Amino acid sequence: MQARRICLGVIAVALIISIPARATDWPQWRGPFFNGSTDEKNLPSSWNESENIAWIAPLPGPSGSTAIICKGRVFVSSMVGRRGPDFVALCFDAKDGKKLWEKHIGSDARRFPRNNLVSPSPVADSKHVFFLYGTGDLVGFDYEGNQLWKRNIEVEYGNLALQFGYSNSPFLYQDKLYITVIRRDRHYRRPQTREPLDSFLMALNPQTGKTLWKQPRPTNAFDEGMETYSTPVPFVHNGRTEILNTGADFITANDPQTGKELWRFEYHTQKVRDSRVIPSLVIGDGLIFGTRHKSGGVFALKPPGPDHSSKASIVWEFDGPSPDCSTPLFYQDRLYVLQGNRRPKIVTCLEPKTGRQIWQGEIGGRGPWRASLTGADGKLYCINETGEIIVLAAGGNEFKILFETKTDETPIQSSISIANGHLFIRTAENLYRIGK
Repeated sequence: MQARRICLGVIAVALIISIPARATDWPQWRGPFFNGSTDEKNLPSSWNESENIAWIAPLPGPSGSTAIICKGRVFVSSMVGRRGPDFVALCFDAKDGKKLWEKHIGSDARRFPRNNLVSPSPVADSKHVFFLYGTGDLVGFDYEGNQLWKRNIEVEYGNLALQFGYSNSPFLYQDKLYITVIRRDRHYRRPQTREPLDSFLMALNPQTGKTLWKQPRPTNAFDEGMETYSTPVPFVHNGRTEILNTGADFITANDPQTGKELWRFEYHTQKVRDSRVIPSLVIGDGLIFGTRHKSGGVFALKPPGPDHSSKASIVWEFDGPSPDCSTPLFYQDRLYVLQGNRRPKIVTCLEPKTGRQIWQGEIGGRGPWRASLTGADGKLYCINETGEIIVLAAGGNEFKILFETKTDETPIQSSISIANGHLFIRTAENLYRIGK
């Protein structure tokens, strides 16, 4: 199999996750615990062209989506060619990298700055996988590649009006498939609509694709500030599960059964045109960790008390180097944040309960770090858009680089997945399984 080489150069979320996947799987874009970490062990600290590369599978084009691994299958979204316009869903055997099936989903010539139509990551349970695309195409398959159903949320609900292209990933929880659309109320480009566009959270029946409920999500933000690229996360709070999301100047919590909004917190009260948020929320130590727009800081939110006896409140803020694109990582009772779009490019380790800085270090790199950190086996893994890969030591009291390498198969915006003792790295040309 020919390919360019990669060469040397919990309260863990106090959740009862209903995805019927093994702990060693990576069934959705932030992993089995919805926080960017996994409990996998014996992972590689280094690799090169002759060591610790289990297999390489060629891909038809680039994507910003994360590879999903569940029950021995790897699911990947991809453009066909560098700029499409075709886009596909693929399935590989996790053991040997053999391509099991490839399905043509659609074709669309739209262009977005620094993005494409395949940034949403798939999500899988033990029998089914679901793919979502920037065109609004939403498709369910079984593991043999048989299509279960297909919808297009843009056709049904109007232009997915996000300046940099729709990128929210779907997620599965308690037998429901959740889709979020938090967008500007007017279109940027075709398809045009006459009426103002609404924002909403929606739950679907995964078996049939039919809507179970659709809950409006109003905001007083305006223009680009009405948008978010984040993915919802489940949160067990006061003995009940809530679906949390951020964006359009608010954090909101919804009932997973009915969609009813349970509470909201306005984290940005000074309305500005560009207060859009890209990273998702992260849960840990009973707190909700969010980011402000355009590297504007990280904060910890204490949710409302039982029966709303107290209001949600910010308990600490970190105004140091903060993410614009990368979702923070909660791993082994530490919170890690990556500022990857500005110089210097810095990773900071914080104490989750207080926001105290434990350590901080510069990772450098020629290109921006838009992928999110992945944590496992006492290590932090990340890759940047120009193919520079770094492995850091997790925990401890000081910043420590364990390994650096590089690939020329760019651009790369996908986060690194981990399952079954291996790393899964998606470049613009290949899917790699890294490990013994």
